[in-house]
Amino acid sequence: MKKMFMLIITILSISLLAACGNSGSTEGETSGDSGDGSSSEGETYTVATDANFKPFEFKDPDTGEMTGFDIELLQAIADEEGFQVEFKTMKFAGLLSGLQAGRYPIGIAGISITDERKEKMDFSDPYYDSGLILMVPKDSDIQSIDDVDGKSVGTRQGSTSEEYLNNKTDATVESFPDIITAYMDVKNGRLDAALYDLPNVQYFVQQQGEGELKTVGDVLQGESYGIALPKDSDLTETINSGLQTLKDNGTYDELYEKYFGEAPE
Repeated sequence: MKKMFMLIITILSISLLAACGNSGSTEGETSGDSGDGSSSEGETYTVATDANFKPFEFKDPDTGEMTGFDIELLQAIADEEGFQVEFKTMKFAGLLSGLQAGRYPIGIAGISITDERKEKMDFSDPYYDSGLILMVPKDSDIQSIDDVDGKSVGTRQGSTSEEYLNNKTDATVESFPDIITAYMDVKNGRLDAALYDLPNVQYFVQQQGEGELKTVGDVLQGESYGIALPKDSDLTETINSGLQTLKDNGTYDELYEKYFGEAPE
């Protein structure tokens, strides 16, 4: 009986040691994965964006993949800071409401930083200086924003240009989920003008205006774009760090020149 008892004790001891050894091995693998970036540094974040805001974000007609200045900029930030991103396209108004509700951890779509928006969400440091510009047919008698009262002017839903038109003009405002609809309506004579962000308007006039469109008046309401995040996000500091690194090492300037033809001032 004594020998049998000692044999049972020996077997139990061996089993316990084996279990401890397996536990230590698992912890070692987790620690190793963490170093490779599968911990918080290797997280994958859904990025809310627009699919039709050239040259900032749009689908490459050849590959069907999202590309553009915003897309490449955020991907470079993610690479620099060791996290992954997956882009999810949606209407601009839904993008803003989704960020405010915390459904998306990051948003980038030429989003202007405004005091009103900063009450509801966080922003990175500014990464692009913009403003609003008026687009009209080439033979239009509209010379500036002062001439749009009583005219039909198109813009994008949820944008600062929509807010500007509603609050500072007496124009008949028509807002669309996609700004391209407003542009085409101006081109086809269904609207008198469109008001939207300067770089996007200029891009459309140059690429698809076919000599039938022009911009008029001053650049209105100087604005800066920022990467948007839910209020009190833990990612704000990380994204700012990555953005600053790209500015310091020249990557930002390279992307800027690629999409806008010249390095930023």
